[in-house]
Amino acid sequence: MGLQAKLSFARVAVAAGLLIAVQAAAPRASAIPAFARKYHTACSTCHNNWPELNDFGLAFKLNGFKFPKDDEDFVKEPPLMLGAKAQKEAFPHSIWPGELPILPIAFRYSGHFVYNSPQPAAVAAASGFVPQTTMFQPNTFTIIAASSLGPSLEFWIDDDLAAAGSGADGGMGDAYIKANNFLGYYLHVPKNDLNVRYGQFELDLPFTQARTINLSDYAIYDETANVNPTGTGPLPGTTANPFALSAAQRGIELSGYPRQGYTWWSVAVVDGENSLYGTAPLASKNSKDVYINLWQGFNLERDPSVRKQVQAAGPTGVHDHTWIRFNAFGYFGTSELNQDGSLYAGLPTLREPFYRAGGAFDYRFRGNFELWGLYEHGHDANRTLNANSTGFVSAMPVTFSGGFVEAEYWVYPWLIGLMRYDGVNSPTDRINGLSRHDTRNIFSPGLQILVRPNIKLETEYAHSYEQPIPGSNNTFFRANKFQSGVDFVF
Repeated sequence: MGLQAKLSFARVAVAAGLLIAVQAAAPRASAIPAFARKYHTACSTCHNNWPELNDFGLAFKLNGFKFPKDDEDFVKEPPLMLGAKAQKEAFPHSIWPGELPILPIAFRYSGHFVYNSPQPAAVAAASGFVPQTTMFQPNTFTIIAASSLGPSLEFWIDDDLAAAGSGADGGMGDAYIKANNFLGYYLHVPKNDLNVRYGQFELDLPFTQARTINLSDYAIYDETANVNPTGTGPLPGTTANPFALSAAQRGIELSGYPRQGYTWWSVAVVDGENSLYGTAPLASKNSKDVYINLWQGFNLERDPSVRKQVQAAGPTGVHDHTWIRFNAFGYFGTSELNQDGSLYAGLPTLREPFYRAGGAFDYRFRGNFELWGLYEHGHDANRTLNANSTGFVSAMPVTFSGGFVEAEYWVYPWLIGLMRYDGVNSPTDRINGLSRHDTRNIFSPGLQILVRPNIKLETEYAHSYEQPIPGSNNTFFRANKFQSGVDFVF
């Protein structure tokens, strides 16, 4: 970035800072989403920096969207009862009674001012022109419906009605129903230790991307495996797997949360959709994939009695526990290509196994500081045509690895600083011209301000990796980006 561009960026950053100050001083109408309306409580009951959950919010989620203790005593907007309790005694000769929540609807909107680094003409010609600034770019407008359906059922549906521009297509996010303590009564399994979820949902990732506090995605979650499509690079082959770990999946999941959620396991069997939220599938197949996530947490509070509480309490009042957890996860699937000879006429369908596996950690010090990170390794089987093009032979696998580390610090309960590092090592991406080096690094500092419990101002600057300029001789540029905007729920 040249001197003049740096000065221009500085002026824009200052202007954005003034804009934030004006927005923070402006009066706002207070509004609360569905769960807050049901219990007549503030968003901060379950969130330190929404949509991130605090200890109470996590316990609320694990308990099927209900308070972990004495839920009926706290409900201020009671549901409509569907049947009488006496019907339980008559079952199976009557329908098991249920309940219908009263309008469990919430909305979320976000829009951002964006400043992009100056774009070289060759990049604009190859991939399309990107304006250097946009004053208030809409991100998403989302409708969310979620609630408990009696003591052991819950549901969640969220749909992006519009995304990234006026009239742009949105898409279904999560849409599932979940039975908590599935068959637990008959199998004598403790509460919430055996649950089943069915529908479309984000995988049980160590850290969510669908409901992240960040303005940009985790790069490793969106990483895919593709060899050089021309076959002329040092890694030719058949692998063209568009699967991304962040893609919404359709399937069934079993899970359990023993020991107050400090032990956590989930196993899902899914279709293996190769699409991100809001886009059509890029591939279809008959086989099913499997995803497994295991975590173990350790409460680091010194007082044993405090460890048993939903949230810790001390001289300064209620706060989150100090704890650390470790994850291990793996996704195991098969990518199908050349169906009906669409790529290689006369040759059979290719079924290439692949996996994504890794580990993660999360350390939280009360409600003031959190540090988390993740590492993932991807491996796809790869083949090439034999010498006379009558079949396939094994080739060098397509692999990548990487992850992220992020820190979050609460200067005040309403002022939160963020710092994130993303790294992806993919020789295949370098071969395909996506980056200068095998490893792509992104540094993303950010600042978030809770103007009200349900209104948040956000900023993030992404210092990106070097990318080749098409048609140039060893010339590169960085697609750096600054974003600042508002995010609110009601």
